Amino acid sequence: MGHTGYKAVHMERKPGRALSSTERFSPACAERVLSFHRSFPEYRETPLRSLPHLAEALGTGAIYVKDESFRFGLNAFKVLGGSYAIGRCLAQKLGTGLEDLPYEVLTGRKVREALGPLTFVTATDGNHGRGVARTASRLGQDCVVYLPKGTARERLDSIRSLGARAYLTDLTYDDAVRKAREDGDRYGWIQIQDTSWEGYEEIPGWIMEGYTTMADEAAGQLQGQRPTHIFLQAGVGAMAGSLTAYFSSLYGEEDRPVITIVEPDKADCLYRTALADDGRLHCAEGDMTTIMAGLCCGEPCPLGWEILKDHADHFVSIPDYAAAQGMRILACPLPGDPGIISGESGAAGLGLVTELFRNPGLSDLKDRIGLNEASRILCFSTEGATDREGYRRIVWDGFLSRP
Repeated sequence: MGHTGYKAVHMERKPGRALSSTERFSPACAERVLSFHRSFPEYRETPLRSLPHLAEALGTGAIYVKDESFRFGLNAFKVLGGSYAIGRCLAQKLGTGLEDLPYEVLTGRKVREALGPLTFVTATDGNHGRGVARTASRLGQDCVVYLPKGTARERLDSIRSLGARAYLTDLTYDDAVRKAREDGDRYGWIQIQDTSWEGYEEIPGWIMEGYTTMADEAAGQLQGQRPTHIFLQAGVGAMAGSLTAYFSSLYGEEDRPVITIVEPDKADCLYRTALADDGRLHCAEGDMTTIMAGLCCGEPCPLGWEILKDHADHFVSIPDYAAAQGMRILACPLPGDPGIISGESGAAGLGLVTELFRNPGLSDLKDRIGLNEASRILCFSTEGATDREGYRRIVWDGFLSRP
């Protein structure tokens, strides 16, 4: 289907085919990850916002939005993955379990002396880099961060403020990842990257495990209310894969919610891979210009795709104006609903939800996904206003309205 920039594909699965395992992202495993994050002095459960008046206005049962703008004071969820992966790396180097390295031990003098000087390196559009930089700073270790072309200056400056050596490159995100890999190999740095490739699966897997804290919190906050639909935005697909696995494990494959993956139409590598359905990964090409900087990735994460191909139901490619609409609706709520400051990538899922109910041209897709008056919808606002100038341009000035 297609309508003014929207494209969608539904995953058809052959009966009886074995599905990829979700065990490492199960609630039992997530509880161990959450225990590590709880040891951080900044840890607070981020709020799950209920938007009953928006749900009523759209004609559906319930809408919940997990607001990650409060996460560790970093305005985004990404620190969950970076901190957990670094913790697992250091536990491995020290020959111990992460349960023996809570925050106060991990950041202590004895651990620094045992490890010696280390340098962590990563590529990022901003949020992941801040999480890695902050964790490295708390450990008293060095950090190098490469940002792709077009990254907002505020995101660069916020990473540098955490003590990292951060550089704005003239590369795409995927090429910045390759540069981090090359420099890591050249200088003996430890790459903390939230995508995988052949020979580099362990650390991305740990990052994905780290994201389950967000899902485990949300499940508890729902207090037994099972969502019928979950919308997850995706760049490379690591977060989307992690949360898809968690909820599939929590509810079981037969009873899990309908899961829809949302991507920018200029950087929709997962949609392209699902559409081809030929057993290979497919990349988005070109400059991939989109306001959704955190989702502007051209190459899928193989670890994430292995889960998504078996446990996600729909892949939808959306135009920028849908994310912009989501930002405005969250920022200017209906009376009685809480306001949520959500950045361009954070609002993508809710933006698609509102379009499905309000845009007559998407009625067929709405029906295919199964949204109706009884649906209980869960979205994740994965970032706040990490580019405040861009946020104001969209929310205040009305940039990118529906054509």
